This record gives sequence, C-alpha cells and structure tokens, in this order.
Amino acid sequence: MAEEARGICVRDVKAPAFIEAYAEHLKNSDKFDLPVWSDTVKTAVFKELAPYGDDWYYIRAASIARKIYLRPGLGVGQLQKWYGGTYRRGARTEHFRKASSGVIRSVLLQLEGMKVVEKLPNGGRRVTVVGQQDLDRIAGTVISAAEEDDE
Repeated sequence: MAEEARGICVRDVKAPAFIEAYAEHLKNSDKFDLPVWSDTVKTAVFKELAPYGDDWYYIRAASIARKIYLRPGLGVGQLQKWYGGTYRRGARTEHFRKASSGVIRSVLLQLEGMKVVEKLPNGGRRVTVVGQQDLDRIAGTVISAAEEDDE
C-alpha cells in the first residue's frame, strides 16, 4: 500500500479520538495547570453539579483548542453558545442558556500562555503556527495508533 505524501491535520481525525489524545498531552504538559476551583465549579448555569471526571478541564481545553483550529476567529461568546444547553425549569418551559465564560476564558488564557492560540486584532482567537504544528503532530499520532490497531 502506498504512503500518502501529504501531512495529517486535525480535520482528518475523528473528534473524540483527537480530544482524548490532546487532553492527555495537556495533562502531561507542565505548562498547563489545573485551577484550584476545577473540582467545585459548574460548567454552566443549567448544570446541577460540577463535572464528575477528574480530567474534565483538560478535555474541555482540548475541545476548545480543536474548535479554534477548525474555526479561526472564535471568541469567548461563540464558545459559550457552543457549550451551552437547555435550562430545564421544572414545569415551566425550558430555555437555552450559555455556558460559563470563566471556564472558557481560563482555558484560553492557559492556551495563550502555551503559545497554542493568540488573540486576533479585531477580536476572537486563532491557532498560532507553533500550536498548529503541535495539534497536527498529535493528530498524526492518533492516525498512526488507529492504523496499528487495525493491523
């Protein structure tokens, strides 16, 4: 079978597999720290409890990095809308509510500190050249691991 000459990018990998791999990378990175409030904070006003998983912050960070890679120019408000959901109000009608901006902003600040994303002059964020290389490298490892499992 002939090898492909082109590189692998994030678009070539299924989202859950990439997010899991990048979350593991962030967890092992010494530049990305878990905030002290991560075990008590809710991710949105419509949630009843904080997330159960210990790695939820890394998973959310990986998901946000992937979103910004796929759609440069995303800001905190658009990410709030993406991670938002239905606020169920008992017998009354349910309404859409945005996700917590503080969680999203803290993730973006840490990704900026790692030089993965940068601010755009007219608002929003985009992935830096270094960040794109990093994300594409992890996407390549996910693809190669999937090929090894198939064999």
